[in-house]
Amino acid sequence: MAAKTIAAYFSFRFEPDLKSLFTTERNWGFSRCVSTSLVWHSWTLNEPLQTNTYGILEPLPTAKLLQPEDIDLIIVPAVACDALGYRLGYGGGYYDRLLSSPQWAAKPTIGVIFDFAFLPQLPINSWDCKLHSICTEKKLIMLN
Repeated sequence: MAAKTIAAYFSFRFEPDLKSLFTTERNWGFSRCVSTSLVWHSWTLNEPLQTNTYGILEPLPTAKLLQPEDIDLIIVPAVACDALGYRLGYGGGYYDRLLSSPQWAAKPTIGVIFDFAFLPQLPINSWDCKLHSICTEKKLIMLN
């Protein structure tokens, strides 16, 4: 089944830039940080964005909210991923909190990283959530 609505991210620091994907015929959702949580908003090409306190682009608070049932796939930002499906992010825990909640836990996830950032093993904490797959510029690794 093809994903109709994809939750993605606007790249930050050393994350792969996904902008070229956002012109495809899909519905896109992007997160906003609200307190210690992520909320998802619908976004289309050329709609205005704002920069949050971390320096990351995000939709305006007035953009249409998306619910878990609206989203078919989550592209998760990562600095590195390992062969077990764990990821290293920038340390805020936003995605691990989201992915461990019951309404989001079953959503397919894919981490997008550069090939050099695919490592045999990363340090793991009890709250870390595994990804279902990892994509680099050279390969797609299906994990679950």
